[in-house]
Amino acid sequence: MSELRKDPIIGRWVIISSERSKRPSDFAGGSQARKNSGLCPFCPGNEKTTPPEIRADRDPGTEPDSPGWTLRVISNKFPALTIEGELNREGVGIFDKMNGVGAHEVIVETPDHQKDIVDLSEAQVARVLASYRERINDLGRDPRFRYIMVFKNHGEAAGASLEHSHSQLIATPVVPKRVQEELNGARRYYEYKERCIFCDIARQEHEWRDRLVGENEHFMCIAPFAPRFPFECWLLPRYHQAHFGDISDDMLSELAVILRDTLLRLRIALDNPPYNFVLHTVPVVHDHELDYHWHFEIIPKLTKVAGFEWGTGFYINPTAPEEAARYLREVELPQPSPATVD
Repeated sequence: MSELRKDPIIGRWVIISSERSKRPSDFAGGSQARKNSGLCPFCPGNEKTTPPEIRADRDPGTEPDSPGWTLRVISNKFPALTIEGELNREGVGIFDKMNGVGAHEVIVETPDHQKDIVDLSEAQVARVLASYRERINDLGRDPRFRYIMVFKNHGEAAGASLEHSHSQLIATPVVPKRVQEELNGARRYYEYKERCIFCDIARQEHEWRDRLVGENEHFMCIAPFAPRFPFECWLLPRYHQAHFGDISDDMLSELAVILRDTLLRLRIALDNPPYNFVLHTVPVVHDHELDYHWHFEIIPKLTKVAGFEWGTGFYINPTAPEEAARYLREVELPQPSPATVD
């Protein structure tokens, strides 16, 4: 029998449809083969085809906007929001509008066109995460911005228009509705219990373990109790931290390990599926240090959102999170090659 489950943070209901129950092999193969066709603006040697770099990790002695980089942050050539100008908020009858002011940046994660983020070393993934922290903290100083969202689209079906591995950042002059729902839900829980709901979830999942995918000293990956999508995963600190911009270098290294581990498990279990991940953290100006908890949401693109979901806000998920977590835990990861000795 199907089961209705309620998300404990925002109160959204999902349907876990056991009659439609699906294993990883039941989903259509979505392997993201590299096409390697045409000019890639993110490859070394093509730096002049992109906007000027905002920052980069570079070999000593190399010039900006030239080869010699290992990570590069640039403005999006076709931005959703632009950094120039003022908001000029105004009413139009009962409606509200403002100028499309914000920031839209691209983090090119590697110079190697053939590698995805999961193919990078843990140290390289940590540098990608460090670039998120740096850009969030830098853009957070702009008084026009209220929220800074980091996300990654992997694969054409997940919205990636270029296959070269990259993630994106958008600073917005308003707090997104989805994030505001989480903030409100977390605040209600804290006012009632005087505890952070994410901390309570982390403690319970650590103890119960049936939805636990993996963990290390400071982080854990879980299949959430009421997932919208099959094999949805959340990656969150085991101990309270509200703002991603406050993460230490040591914690970044641990986060890189579990992020890479999770993405590798999804790649092996689901044949390199398209996916999105998003980072939810506190707004630029906030009073949520005690009640909110930053986290990544990783969503493989395995099913389609259709009329029922759009009409109701419910989601139908054919794979129970307990089953998804078990499949991912049992994935046999490749062993690292032994170091060669000269």
